[in-house]
Amino acid sequence: MRSFLLAAAVFCFAVGAAAAASPQEVAALAGYDGPDYLQRLQDEARKEGELTLYTSATMEDITAVNSAFEKKYGIKVNVWRAGADKVLQRVVTEAQGRRYDVDVVEASTPALESLHRENILAAVNSPRHASLIQGAVPPHREWVGSRLNVFVHAYNTQLIRKRDLPKSYQDLADPKWKGKLGIEAADEDWFANVVDSLGEEQGLALFKKIVATNGVSVRKGHTLLTNMVASGEVPFALTVYNFTAEQFKQKGAPLDWYVMSPAIARANGLGVARRAPHPHAALLYYDFSISDEGQRILAGRDFVPTSSKISSAMQDTPLKLVDVAKLLDDGDKWTHLYEQIFIKQAR
Repeated sequence: MRSFLLAAAVFCFAVGAAAAASPQEVAALAGYDGPDYLQRLQDEARKEGELTLYTSATMEDITAVNSAFEKKYGIKVNVWRAGADKVLQRVVTEAQGRRYDVDVVEASTPALESLHRENILAAVNSPRHASLIQGAVPPHREWVGSRLNVFVHAYNTQLIRKRDLPKSYQDLADPKWKGKLGIEAADEDWFANVVDSLGEEQGLALFKKIVATNGVSVRKGHTLLTNMVASGEVPFALTVYNFTAEQFKQKGAPLDWYVMSPAIARANGLGVARRAPHPHAALLYYDFSISDEGQRILAGRDFVPTSSKISSAMQDTPLKLVDVAKLLDDGDKWTHLYEQIFIKQAR
């Protein structure tokens, strides 16, 4: 009863055009799970009329979601886009300066987990959570994974025959791969999970051997690395995102992709700011992103949705999700190892 009264008070709260709601008001609203939750959000969100989204997604991909949301609800989405690290930096800087412009943050889950630790996001109790895969919602519920970035291997089909592809990471130590390998410059999370699966001592020794024997070209940016595969400059890339590789393939690039076990996936997702200026619109956008409709849009963009009800190209592949809390706790260790093995020895 108490939660209902709190939520009702929040739904009746008139948010000024430039005023942020208090953390208590957003918390009460985000924690309400009554049967009229969605209808109340819609009614009040339309009064707010807009929301501000900070995102690290490509404009083409995020526009597909935003256009459908705007068409359905008549609520404008104002977008600011940058890399996940810059999104994180801006949100933290604004919060420290008591500037509350952002309603929703859409980024990699390591960035979102960092915002949780900075006490910037609100815990959400959405009925949509029940349909998501295990690991999509952390125990604190301050962000949700809406899609998975699966790390896959891309290769240039004009330079490498399918029958010659490595079947295991051990195969990459063969000298025939000399000068053909590439990797993204900041994939410590992929590296940590692959090494853990191989056994830390054996895994580290293997990757040191691969780099020492064959070298690895290091590129900053997964899209850039995929471009390099398509052009033939990097014949075989260890870490590109499945959706980017598939988009290149569908556009006719001489590129294909697959994944060796273990298949590592890291979620991207979104969180609602605990001082959101448009809390109803923010929560409605959050709800839409993990609804069946929103998840189908993501699947149509070649993403792997986190809804267990929506099929994808990776649905039959066992995936190992990155534990982002553990990644942050052990981040210095894996950043150091990644730099030592790949960055400093790349040639």
